[in-house]
Amino acid sequence: MLTDLISDFSGSFEKDSHTELRAQTNKTRKANLLNGNLTSNSRSESSGVSARVYKKGFYGFSSAAEYTAESCRNVLNAATANADYFASHLSSAKPDLPPLPAGSVRVQEDITDPEQKYYIDFMREIDSYIAKKYPDLSSRSITAYADSMEKLLCVSNGYDSHSIMPRSYIYVQMTAPDKDGQPVEFFKVIGDFGTFDKNFKDPAALFPAIDSAYKSLCDKKQAVYAEAGFKTCILAPYMTGMLAHEAVGHTVEADLVLGGSVAGPNLGKIVASDKISLVDFAHTAFGKPVPLPVYVDDEGTKTEDALLIDKGRLVGYMNSRVTANHFNMTPTGNARAYGFYDEPLIRMRNTAVLPGTDSLQKMIESVDDGYYLLDSNNGQADTTGEFMFGVTLGYEIKNGKLGRAIKDTTISGVAFEMLKTVDMVSDEMEWVSSGFCGKKQPMPVGMGGPSIKCRVNIGGR
Repeated sequence: MLTDLISDFSGSFEKDSHTELRAQTNKTRKANLLNGNLTSNSRSESSGVSARVYKKGFYGFSSAAEYTAESCRNVLNAATANADYFASHLSSAKPDLPPLPAGSVRVQEDITDPEQKYYIDFMREIDSYIAKKYPDLSSRSITAYADSMEKLLCVSNGYDSHSIMPRSYIYVQMTAPDKDGQPVEFFKVIGDFGTFDKNFKDPAALFPAIDSAYKSLCDKKQAVYAEAGFKTCILAPYMTGMLAHEAVGHTVEADLVLGGSVAGPNLGKIVASDKISLVDFAHTAFGKPVPLPVYVDDEGTKTEDALLIDKGRLVGYMNSRVTANHFNMTPTGNARAYGFYDEPLIRMRNTAVLPGTDSLQKMIESVDDGYYLLDSNNGQADTTGEFMFGVTLGYEIKNGKLGRAIKDTTISGVAFEMLKTVDMVSDEMEWVSSGFCGKKQPMPVGMGGPSIKCRVNIGGR
């Protein structure tokens, strides 16, 4: 756990500026087995300290890859000098940042860091199970992964904090020939918030998920092409979460709004069906912790949920302190930095469509001719809201019943137009949190939602 060397410097923060002093350590642990052979085995760690100072409309920033009292003093002095330089050489009409409530939020316990052998032994048991039970596979890959971000933050105005965000996952990929002898893959992610030793105690606990993944692979071996066109589709929670993050979430990040995103002229307007509400959750949703809880952001703002779409109407953005002041909104704590060497950017935390009242079974029964789309391996969108997502697992829906699996394909559209076609939203709610958002710097994020029934373009042969 990081030793607090930064609090002693709070007395030296200038009174007419906003100052952030942050110490941080990022750790990554990873190992991979390919067909039973260890192909990678790595541990990495980066740590340091940074300071950011806001004066007369400009930020000055400095960082150092050493966490000592001397380096804290040096980056603080350098960031102040950088802010003074910009303020003296550039004109600005930007106002001072409004004051925020002050306080402190700190972690209660340290996290464990298992030896690399723990990861490898766990993977070997998983690999042995797959190899013995499914000998027809042409290849199998098991990856164990864990990362953590620990931050100490001291600010001149706002909340001081000490936070630790660990997460850990097992990635399983299985490959087998289809009916035509062509390779078919299925990828499964298992894991959650928490350290590897807490999330993965017994390999046998993962066997049902692996069996389910193998069944999906077998379904894909008999898959058919989807019929291309504008179709009625049910997007399962993972697909809904990707839509919420990629196609909608980025358009309502206030820095991208200032850059010309489609959300700018649409604030206050109807952008979706009245069955759609979208929230970027801070740390708790529906009475339970979200996948990646954030209690204080890297500007010292105590976090709150950010309501973005309310029953179809676009009602807000995700902000930093500067953009919240610009748009006359309340900052909800969306400014985060990935490494000690990064400045905070407006980032999503745990972005999700809220569940509705329909059962998934009723949704499927309501479709005469369409598709049920469950998994994706990638997605891309731009600030117009136009998106294209890969689909790696989907099924036909014929006369209200699930049919054959479909081959890998894509869906595409414009989010604010597609969301207006939603007429059913399931009463379930699922989260995923294994990926990174790649906006200028990587960032762990959570995303999720229910199943939604909509009209969307799907690719075919």
